[in-house]
Amino acid sequence: MGLNPPLAGVRVLDLSALLPGPYCTRILADFGADVIRIERPGGGDWSRYAPPLRRDHGVLFDALNHGKRSLTLNLKSEKGKAIFLALVTGSDVLLETFRPGVMDRLGLGYPILARANPNLLYCALSGYGTQGPYRDRAGHDLNYVGLAGLLDLTGHAGSLPAIPGAPIADLAGGLWATIGILLLLLARARGDGGCRADASLLGAALACLPMAVAGEAGGAPLKRGASELTGGLLCYNVYECQDGDCLTLAALEPDFWAAFCSAVNRLDLVGEQFSPASPGQPAYDDLSAFFKTRPRDEWIHLLRDADCCCEPVLRVGEAENSPPVRALGMFADGALRPPLILGKAGARFAEPAAAGALRAAELGEHTAEVLAELGYDAAQIEALRQEGVI
Repeated sequence: MGLNPPLAGVRVLDLSALLPGPYCTRILADFGADVIRIERPGGGDWSRYAPPLRRDHGVLFDALNHGKRSLTLNLKSEKGKAIFLALVTGSDVLLETFRPGVMDRLGLGYPILARANPNLLYCALSGYGTQGPYRDRAGHDLNYVGLAGLLDLTGHAGSLPAIPGAPIADLAGGLWATIGILLLLLARARGDGGCRADASLLGAALACLPMAVAGEAGGAPLKRGASELTGGLLCYNVYECQDGDCLTLAALEPDFWAAFCSAVNRLDLVGEQFSPASPGQPAYDDLSAFFKTRPRDEWIHLLRDADCCCEPVLRVGEAENSPPVRALGMFADGALRPPLILGKAGARFAEPAAAGALRAAELGEHTAEVLAELGYDAAQIEALRQEGVI
């Protein structure tokens, strides 16, 4: 029998939308929190309707919001604010992703909410943070990774920066918001009461660059496609195969490099491990041509027993069906389970249900249920619906 999830009994009010905030609260929901999505009546989160669709639902929305409850509420109406404050009184955590000042203009800023519930843990996740000249500015992931310097390090030397294959700032921002919330829960359990955490997507992008920042400080700045881990070394690079598919070679340690050279019968390359990886360099041109003598899967078969840090570049569909990925048990009906397994002394915490079993709620599906928990009867709930409050 599974243990109770670690966050069982924790109620989270989620005022976020799109990707970063829902990604954060999905993690909390996966581990037992009661997450109540608060959405605008008549529309809700835009990602509900963003393609690709399945059964008229955005597949990404379903993946990010399964296991949460949905309440529609007009926070610009006085009755809507009263309902919200009543919810705050009985909740543990609030997450919002508005631009700084929006909650204050609604009359629902942190000082007011803290008076309503002194034990409330308030987390604000914004684009550029609460301070500075960009605090009120609009932005998306590409803007944040560009401003942070991360984008400039991505791609080939001499070419334009390459857009990363995942929205790094959005996902890292959601993770940092999750960390902030968990730290606040820990501090409150210690007796510190309610508190506030502020995270930003620009800050999350910066947090991905400890090596680059250290390089700047040490007088050895990283360069796109030319530094040790950005594509500048023969032993740490991506190589095209005969069939157009690719392999990753990451044999940074001499033992791994020697194992690779031995496995492919190219001992002449042992001394070339840290040679520059750019067209026109003899060792790079030689190894690039060598990889093109076989298709990707032949290389995989040849190197399967060589402990040399050489693996295929898989498409997402291939990754889903590959043995090492399948062994993690993370894929579930178009969504991902958490990459964590928690337990103790032979017992595991209750596993998050598959995404298909915990579908995302319809817009406002739990409105009546949540209001009933606050003491509203059916007639009052219908009246609120007629007035456009819910």
